[in-house]
Amino acid sequence: MAGQKFQYDESGGTFYYFVLSFLALVLIPTTIYYWPRKKKEDPSKRKEECQCPDCVKKNFILANAEPYRMLKSVAIKVTIVLGWALLLFLTYRVSQFDYEMASFDPFEILNVPPTATQAEIKKAYYRLSKVLHPDKETGDEKSFMMLSKAYQALTDDVAKENYEKYGNPDGPGAMSFGIALPSWIVEKENSVWVLGLYGLVFMVAMPSAVGVWWYRSIRFSGDKVLLDTTQMYFYFIHKTPHMLLKRALMVLAASLEFDKRHNSQVIERQSDNDEVPALIRQLPNLNEKCKEHPLCRMYSIKARAILHAHLSRMPLNAETLERDRQFIVKKCPYLVQEMVSCVHQLVMMAYARRVPRLPSIETIENCMKMSPMIIQGLWEFKSPLLQLPHLTEDHLYFMNKKRHVKNLQQFAQLKPEESRMLLKNLSDFEYENIMRVLGKMPLIDFSIRCEVIDDENTNVVTAGAIVTVTVTLERKDMRSLFGDTKAPEKQGIKDEPNEEAEDEEGGAGAAAAAVPVKKASAWAKPRKGKGGKGGKKPVNNQKKKPAPPKPAAAAAATSATAAAAAAASTTDDQTVANSEAESDAGEHSDVESAAGSGSEEDDKQGRNNSSLDDDDDEEWERLQAKLNKRERLEGKSRMSHAVHCPYFPEEKQEYWWTYICDRKSRTLLTAPYHVTNLVEKEEIQLKFTAPRWPGVYTFTVCLRSDSYLGMDQQQELKLDVQKAPAPPTDHPQWDLSESEPEHTDQQENLSDYTTDTSDEEDSN
Repeated sequence: MAGQKFQYDESGGTFYYFVLSFLALVLIPTTIYYWPRKKKEDPSKRKEECQCPDCVKKNFILANAEPYRMLKSVAIKVTIVLGWALLLFLTYRVSQFDYEMASFDPFEILNVPPTATQAEIKKAYYRLSKVLHPDKETGDEKSFMMLSKAYQALTDDVAKENYEKYGNPDGPGAMSFGIALPSWIVEKENSVWVLGLYGLVFMVAMPSAVGVWWYRSIRFSGDKVLLDTTQMYFYFIHKTPHMLLKRALMVLAASLEFDKRHNSQVIERQSDNDEVPALIRQLPNLNEKCKEHPLCRMYSIKARAILHAHLSRMPLNAETLERDRQFIVKKCPYLVQEMVSCVHQLVMMAYARRVPRLPSIETIENCMKMSPMIIQGLWEFKSPLLQLPHLTEDHLYFMNKKRHVKNLQQFAQLKPEESRMLLKNLSDFEYENIMRVLGKMPLIDFSIRCEVIDDENTNVVTAGAIVTVTVTLERKDMRSLFGDTKAPEKQGIKDEPNEEAEDEEGGAGAAAAAVPVKKASAWAKPRKGKGGKGGKKPVNNQKKKPAPPKPAAAAAATSATAAAAAAASTTDDQTVANSEAESDAGEHSDVESAAGSGSEEDDKQGRNNSSLDDDDDEEWERLQAKLNKRERLEGKSRMSHAVHCPYFPEEKQEYWWTYICDRKSRTLLTAPYHVTNLVEKEEIQLKFTAPRWPGVYTFTVCLRSDSYLGMDQQQELKLDVQKAPAPPTDHPQWDLSESEPEHTDQQENLSDYTTDTSDEEDSN
């Protein structure tokens, strides 16, 4: 077998092929993704957008956000065109390469037919050699060598046999490997330049680029927040576990993203020495004399003053502080999300007893409240109606006085003639603009379902069970409420106090049923101090909370929630039977009425059991589909619906937080799940462990918007946690010690979550 030969590309053909392939691989996807395209504006979509002066101003800001956008677009187009021109040139050059040995035909070279005799072949050879010989003026050494090789292949017996057998008169030649580099690269006179370029690229440029990238990336978290800022959040949240909204705003303004020493994008001007103090004098309750570091730093005071001015919708100097406002407000949503994450991590660390103090639920909720406030440029105590364009405080006073309209949902339910009458001093254009914006705002149908997936009976929650709480969010536009004056009655808003009274009269029987409280509608405002199911608990009840929950308690919360929904499905028929018995017997107790309708109840229970058996396979498939869906959504989208936010200098999508908490103990039970892809309907699964001790637990499932004020919802659940079945003691691998002080552990964990006194007595 012949040997192997390695040779550099003398003619440049192989190198051209390499460059051509590499350029095509880079140029095709680059053209597809980076070729500037002018978006065609949909006239119908243009009409649906808000045309208020603030939105027009915001669109102008967005259009001028990139001053070099046109130059960048032209540069991209020129680069891509030059790349394609080079690709076409290389393609042409490659097509001109002559690979003689790849298609060696001696008859064609000698220009004779395959049937030519030896005399004709010799004659043709002598005639062409006179022309192609290197000594002649028209000679060509390469062509003459090919001519000689063709003549030899047709006249010499050995060469002719090799040609017929191998297609080459020289026989089976050596295997040749071409290196796709031109030969001048390895020439001696060019070695210094080649080595210098190699060292510059691979030993200087690439390590420097990687080092700069690494140095910058290690300073930021996954959400592009400085790690030093995250550490500052941890410090202040740990220092102030019950953080008020005002202090949370101070901590947000102290983020190091607003400090010139940590962020080169920050602009410091000489005019700040005059404008910032003048702005501070116009802002009450700024607390600029705070002595805590870094809250007392100048950058922090400036950012805080600008945020207060933003929330008060104060006009600022367009050339100085207004640009600072846009820069600060753009970064706030990411910083608020990082603060929420820090609070949750501290809660988990407190459960694990790594930190002594547990942040309260008010702390994380105050952090969440900052997001819609900043997005809308509105203080929390202001009316949500001010999120609509053209409306002022005078309009709100008139609307409240005439029709008692205090929130967006109530305004949407008014008849068209009533809403137009309330805004009669506005023009038709302004009124239509208001209704257009209101109609596109979200209306969320918020429901929950709790199950113990890994247990045989998914409808019963036992102590220590892993529970899955499925939160279902269905989004509609607010225009679905237009003119629907009976919508609150359909959702049972007016019946809430009566329903709660019935629950209290039901005593232990009603509590043991663990039926979720009736869902509050999207437009129901929380009722403070009345103990309503859609609102906060009275302050007195909150003050009576026990010690902070233990690690097991955190899991307990969720399980409790799950059990409630599960128990609800199995106890509906029994509740109906009890109510029928009460209507017949008058003042009979729940137990007596249940006994009186025993036969009816047995029949219904039998039908329920048979239906449950028939639906086992369907239920299992549904649960598996939900689990698979959760896995697929690990890389979830961040596109939902555009938010109307004229005071926020960027486009914003609707996001939501959902979590479970215990209002009485003021503790967070599950990690706040950030819903970023709610387009029409989404299901979110929250998992945690049930309490270790049986009892009836009360929890709250919350939904909060990070973009709109007045869109928050919550549902309360009463959950009956059953005693876990005793493990088999005769198993040879289990050696359970009977000397453990179980009574002490029980006393310690009874205060993990608050329960109703009557429920505890009944369960005991």
